[in-house]
Amino acid sequence: MQIPNHVPIPELYVSYESAQKLKAEAGDMPSWDLTPRQICDLELLMNGGFNPLKGFLGEEDYNGVVKNLRLTDGTLWPMPITLDVSQSFADALTVGQDIALRDQEGVILAILSVSDRWVPDKTREAERVFGANDEAHPAVNYLHNVAGPVYLGGAITGIQQPVHYDFKMRRDTPNELRAYFRKLGWRRVVAFQTRNPLHRAHQELTFRAAKEAQANLLIHPVVGLTKPGDVDHFTRVRCYEAVLDKYPAATTTMSLLNLAMRMAGPREAVWHGLIRRNHGCTHMIIGRDHAGPGKNSKGDDFYGPYEAQELFREHQGEIGIEMVDFKHMVYVQERAQYEPADEVLDGSTVLNISGTELRRRLREGLEIPEWFSFPEVVDQLRRRYPPRAQQGFTVFFTGLSGSGKSTVANALMVKLMEMGGRPVTLLDGDIVRKNLSSELGFSKKHRDLNIRRIGYVASEITKNGGIAICAPIAPYATTRRAVREDVEMFGAFVEVHIATRLEECERRDRKGLYKLAREGKIKEFTGISDPYDVPEAPELRVDTENVEVDHCAHQVLLKLEQMGLVAG
Repeated sequence: MQIPNHVPIPELYVSYESAQKLKAEAGDMPSWDLTPRQICDLELLMNGGFNPLKGFLGEEDYNGVVKNLRLTDGTLWPMPITLDVSQSFADALTVGQDIALRDQEGVILAILSVSDRWVPDKTREAERVFGANDEAHPAVNYLHNVAGPVYLGGAITGIQQPVHYDFKMRRDTPNELRAYFRKLGWRRVVAFQTRNPLHRAHQELTFRAAKEAQANLLIHPVVGLTKPGDVDHFTRVRCYEAVLDKYPAATTTMSLLNLAMRMAGPREAVWHGLIRRNHGCTHMIIGRDHAGPGKNSKGDDFYGPYEAQELFREHQGEIGIEMVDFKHMVYVQERAQYEPADEVLDGSTVLNISGTELRRRLREGLEIPEWFSFPEVVDQLRRRYPPRAQQGFTVFFTGLSGSGKSTVANALMVKLMEMGGRPVTLLDGDIVRKNLSSELGFSKKHRDLNIRRIGYVASEITKNGGIAICAPIAPYATTRRAVREDVEMFGAFVEVHIATRLEECERRDRKGLYKLAREGKIKEFTGISDPYDVPEAPELRVDTENVEVDHCAHQVLLKLEQMGLVAG
């Protein structure tokens, strides 16, 4: 049943008194520490953002959603909202048991009454929900390489909402927004979903959408989890606040949505519509390739440019919200204004700056014209993204044992220290094993944990403007990808594959490790009894066989210069 936008929506929270009682009882319950994505999902379950869901999906509802975008009662719902957990945690549970759901500080947020526990077919989920079992899709990569193997479903009893220390006055629950719209008499509200900074084309688009729908405007950016590599939400919100006064205050407001996006294109568009309906909106702007994740592993777009609009239009009546088509806006030089691309007269000069070009201009400190963006937005972006030669970065060497990683990394460190300007830290495999990971063995799980630790330290160094040089074996592609994503939140990640042949590595082996591995005395040895995933597209590939170390290090230095990370 659709709820008019001036009527409160059901929430899953209990009273304060009941919450205090549940907190006291929770000490005897099993506890699950929620991941950042699960915290986002739980918050929107509890505050009604995911209405009509009353908790994490059970197996039957999950199967219905995956198969045909519907719960078992026939209600439209396109996205699986499940609680994924580890095998060991699931094995200790029984169906019917209550578990405490806690944030990463251990604060209890809710109680889950477990009604279902099952091992999902993740390949099927990827193909049906995201359109392909392709790990180039961030949600498919998450599904296979991050999410736990077991799903739990069941009703939620909300105790308290997650604590947000940032932008408190900008965060509204669905009912708080509904009350705000009711107070102002806004019966028609068009939502603008965004995960990017607002530039002039977006402003013109939102003006036109509100005018076309004869509605007030809600700028409703996502500040939960978006696509890896996106501008962080702190910077984006500062950008939004910098240009909010360009909008008429009487007909425009902004609120932040703590949503974990899946980048699921058409399904995501329908999902976003249902979420905005719950927040009291009557209209929503759906863009070209709405919530698309970019290119698949073959270099093609995951979704067609208008698939999202088509699926939204097909279900518009059930969503209970009207779609306003995105008008692709372009700047027409002769008239010094933005116009819809399909209305531009022949012979007009159309100017445009792509996202890639904008990043290049920021990286190189080049001018960003006022026709493209607001000076206030550009100032915020320049604060966050100074020219590359002033940013921190990570050089990540990977290769077989004995390939020459550590030797080249040491030479590169000395060259960078000679140049000066930024602190340089070497995170060599053996050094890290001694100082950060001395308790770890060499199982796949422990190797992954060791590399993730290296990645965490490297990301912190990068964030704070330093240079991190890493030289582990790092045999697994999925783990290297995770480290890349961690680092690229703050600066450049330069993967250098030391591609020395196995035979040469074995010949150089001073410690006799390869010999022991061949004799079976060392188990799970990379290149002998354990695989090495050769990097498919590293920034640089170097072979150290019959090549001087100085020359190899200089090749890396030239690459860094080419990328604008060091001055020539």
